[in-house]
Amino acid sequence: MPFENEHTLQKFITSKEEESFHDQYEQAIRDVKSDFGKQYPLIIGGTKIKTDSTFTHLSPIDTRIVLGYLPRSSVEDTRNAINAARDSFNRWRKQNYKKRIEICRAGANVLSRCKFELAAWLSYENGKNRYEAIGDVDEAIDFIRYYCECMETKEGYSTLTKSAYPAEASRSVMKPYGVWGVIAPFNFPAAILIGMSIGALITGNTIVLKPASDAPIIGYKFAEVMEEAGLPNGVLSLITGPGAQLGQEIIGNEHVAGIVFTGSKKVGYEMIRRFNKTKPRPIIAELGGKNPAIVTESADLDEAVQGISNAAFGYSGQKCSACSKVYVQKIVKTEFVEKLVKRSKSLQVGNPLEPSTFVGPLINVGAYKNYQRYTTLASRDGKLLVGGRINRSGDLKYGLFVEPTIVDGLPEGHRLLTDELFVPILCIIVYETLEDAIRLCNSSVYGLTAAIYTKKKKEIETFIESIESGVVYVNRALSATTGAMVGCQSFAGWKGSGTTGIGAGGSYYLTQFMQEQSQTFVSTK
Repeated sequence: MPFENEHTLQKFITSKEEESFHDQYEQAIRDVKSDFGKQYPLIIGGTKIKTDSTFTHLSPIDTRIVLGYLPRSSVEDTRNAINAARDSFNRWRKQNYKKRIEICRAGANVLSRCKFELAAWLSYENGKNRYEAIGDVDEAIDFIRYYCECMETKEGYSTLTKSAYPAEASRSVMKPYGVWGVIAPFNFPAAILIGMSIGALITGNTIVLKPASDAPIIGYKFAEVMEEAGLPNGVLSLITGPGAQLGQEIIGNEHVAGIVFTGSKKVGYEMIRRFNKTKPRPIIAELGGKNPAIVTESADLDEAVQGISNAAFGYSGQKCSACSKVYVQKIVKTEFVEKLVKRSKSLQVGNPLEPSTFVGPLINVGAYKNYQRYTTLASRDGKLLVGGRINRSGDLKYGLFVEPTIVDGLPEGHRLLTDELFVPILCIIVYETLEDAIRLCNSSVYGLTAAIYTKKKKEIETFIESIESGVVYVNRALSATTGAMVGCQSFAGWKGSGTTGIGAGGSYYLTQFMQEQSQTFVSTK
């Protein structure tokens, strides 16, 4: 059966059963509460191990809620996980690729059956509203099924090649590297974590999985799902705890063949330097963005406002693809800004468990303090048009809630225009010509996503030909810079936004986890 996106919410809407969607999500919210405060183990070589040292995992919605107690893995635990993955590699890599596909597809089916439970956990763990949470789980399922289809279509990446001489037969075979460290971010604890993990697993590698400390439970649930799907013991080991300490052991361990990572450019660059200190090893890293949108004088301003506000303030600006800068042509700036401010004020900030909430909490106290520091800079060096305040009304005082913020008038080169902020702050910049806007976009060290709104074909062509970003959107009202769909829009970072320029959810992604072997056979008489 050809790959199709999961599209859970859209299917409920199309079948006029949206009420059932909400009922199932809310039932799941009630159900997961019974597991609050549970102590979780490590999973090493198929064995669940409880540790003496744990850390308390709180919800950003309400920091009085203890979601669980997670193991604080030691360096020794990490080494044991790497050794378990190393010991399992030969057996797993020799497994027929069709069997690996079968196991991964079974995992996707399990995830699909429990998607509302996972979405509920996701809302509590990282503060996504129900629509973003189910979309996160859907994307995880999509990654698995799409990568299964890629492996199947490519017949395990084994290809007959031309014969150099009459008595010879040759082929090209892609083979796995070995043990991969999978280091996942908090913002897509299902989609990115599972997508990276399956990329390594389905190609015959074994993994040591390190979820973000701010969203570790989804990682544990995924490990359980893959065990249920039939993944052999040791092929996936799970460690949790401080990212710096565990990450250093993964980076420094000679038995780790590759790392797949999503996180900040600073951390990624240091990882590359240290991981390749003694020998070259592959790192697949997506390293964030400073994603611009361009609004021209011919744009449909209502479409632009909708797309840009969705991209800037969805999930509180905590997506690597979030729109953080909008370049507006001078002649339409006043009208555009009025519309943008009006819509931004209408976006509900609140508990993401409520169906009307658009903007949920920030992930942790660090992000909360960053928002306050950045908005202080914005008001000092520019003009705040909306937002700039934390929200402590009612029960929100127990969480980490802030207002969508729009700032105008910052000087060129200001840090709010150059740094990745990961909070809901959108900067307005005026421009005269499209060439000026594109030049400013391309001056960024990042190159992840970018957008344009225009009715002029020539402007679209100029933008597409010139913009230095791996993912581009034209006149997209759904979202200016976010919302790439697996199998439809590969998610690749250029420049400082990535290490390979090859996108997740695209047809080339799996090749990064393998190395090519050319095989030639001479016939014998």
